[in-house]
Amino acid sequence: MSLYDIPLRTLTGEPVTLEAYRGKAVLVVNVASKCGLTPQYAGLERLQQTYADRGFTVLGVPCNQFAGQEPGSSDEIQAFCSASYGVTFPLLEKIEVNGDHRHPLYAELTQVNDADGEAGDIQWNFEKFVISGEGEVVGRFRPRTEPEAAEIVAAIEAHLPA
Repeated sequence: MSLYDIPLRTLTGEPVTLEAYRGKAVLVVNVASKCGLTPQYAGLERLQQTYADRGFTVLGVPCNQFAGQEPGSSDEIQAFCSASYGVTFPLLEKIEVNGDHRHPLYAELTQVNDADGEAGDIQWNFEKFVISGEGEVVGRFRPRTEPEAAEIVAAIEAHLPA
């Protein structure tokens, strides 16, 4: 199955697919509001501001599977992201990224190797995947890699539309 065909929902419940982002570089990140890594929202938003007009978007995917660090409702998540970090990038509905109820998007993403050649389960909140404009996963970055790390920026810049 193509990543573009997987049914998703926005944080407000609207149906969407990654087809809406065909031709753009996308950084998919599982996010949480009450995590030690939550300040990464600031770097994610800076990436959004820096590259949005060049064919890029961050796509935040709330997940509550790691120590219950995203307990809020959709409205609470949106309010937190807007008020605390000025988030303008799209957010999807809260999903599971690991386990028996893993969302199909993450069933695909977790097959991709990171820089150490390791695929498999999402380790924690704020694991990042760069997807090219052709729908190919071209980079996987573990949670502690800051959004504006050189290797993430390089992956994004290499896959911006010409």
